[in-house]
Amino acid sequence: MVCPSVGGAYLSLAGVSVTLNIANETRQTALLLATEPMTITQNTLDTLATFDSPTICNVIELFEVRPRNTGYMDHRVQCNFPEFKPMVGFAATACFRSDAPPAGGDAYGSLQAQLAQFQELPGPAVVVFQDIDDPAVSAVFGEVMCSTYQAYGSVGLVTNGGGRDLLQVKALGYNVFTGSTMVAHAYCHMLHLGLPVRVAGLMVNPCDLLHGDANGVTNIPLDIVDELVDITPEFLAAEDIIMDYVKSAEEKTVEEFTRRRVEFQNLVATLRSRVSRASN
Repeated sequence: MVCPSVGGAYLSLAGVSVTLNIANETRQTALLLATEPMTITQNTLDTLATFDSPTICNVIELFEVRPRNTGYMDHRVQCNFPEFKPMVGFAATACFRSDAPPAGGDAYGSLQAQLAQFQELPGPAVVVFQDIDDPAVSAVFGEVMCSTYQAYGSVGLVTNGGGRDLLQVKALGYNVFTGSTMVAHAYCHMLHLGLPVRVAGLMVNPCDLLHGDANGVTNIPLDIVDELVDITPEFLAAEDIIMDYVKSAEEKTVEEFTRRRVEFQNLVATLRSRVSRASN
């Protein structure tokens, strides 16, 4: 796995020949191609936070890097504080359960390791918990955990499990996205850290760049981040061709709406032709 660095460069393997020894037979299996250094600046993250998540999803579609029905969490995870500004950060993943006591007897024994994991990320952490209990039986987080995460630079938490202390967490200004609300923590404990997890239909890898707001949570492919930031204002300007008209006080006609819609579609098609990876 390769993580970017905020204001720094991606680590990369260039021209490395990888071999595997299988049944005493050594086979060359891959050649990792050189990758260009990439940067994600704090300014880029701040700019992403000025756009809502539906707009981010709309613009990602122009790049044609993934099917349109992938890359976002489904209805099983909802934003708890929709009035907050968008959350933008890098995934710090963990798997969680609370339906049985932890084998080691310490429900919070992995918290220190989780905080250390934040230091390996290239920017602010978004804690992503997969609750393996189905259905969930307790709160994954409360005021203490969210206060701790925030103190160590985290900007939000996402889980298919439950949450509690919501009024106190809201007062922190800390974004949380949950599958439910529950009053107790039962036998809560982490099973593993830093491995891929699946939450609300989305596979989340450590270091994935996540964007979430009142509408839900999506991931942003790292290799299109800079271009996405560049063209999103153009996409919004194209939308305004329609929105300015339908929100105006002027008399409406189908003909004018059609003209504006065609203009919008042509501008979007031009943007798509500039950034689409479909033919690459």
